[in-house]
Amino acid sequence: MDILITFLLDILKFTLAGTAVFFIAYSVLKPLIENRQRLKIIELKKAALSTTLPLRLQAYERISLLIERINPSNLLVRLHSPGLSVLQMQQLLTAEIQNEFQHNVTQQVYVSAQAWNMVRRLKDDTVRLINNSAKGLPYDAAAIELNKTILSHMASVEENPYDAALTLIKSDLQEYF
Repeated sequence: MDILITFLLDILKFTLAGTAVFFIAYSVLKPLIENRQRLKIIELKKAALSTTLPLRLQAYERISLLIERINPSNLLVRLHSPGLSVLQMQQLLTAEIQNEFQHNVTQQVYVSAQAWNMVRRLKDDTVRLINNSAKGLPYDAAAIELNKTILSHMASVEENPYDAALTLIKSDLQEYF
């Protein structure tokens, strides 16, 4: 029985010694392992940023171009076609806005939610402006009448929403630099 007690005490001593060594090693190695993990995470983020930053910049460029292209001042000049009726011009303008938007819809992945919501709202407001301007005119009237009505409304607006949208885009980009 004496040998059994001695054997159990020896096992207890070795177990306590092993546990103490384990905890000392753990407390020394844990910060090193955590530091190495943090460095790996930072390296992964850097790699991801170097990959996505050019895509984000390109997306903001394309969104800026979209805003400029759906701006009625630019849209009416670009799509000016003598001989069209109000109805034809209305359809042409709204189709062009929808096409521009659909062409750039994937850019929402790379821009902020606020920027994308603003672009979507701007597109909807522009289509609404064109449709409301056309409502007050005979559909067979010359397209120039619709153009005048749209430009007149744009001139009466205190803050140009297209300029405000571009300002928001620029402020979003400032976060990257």
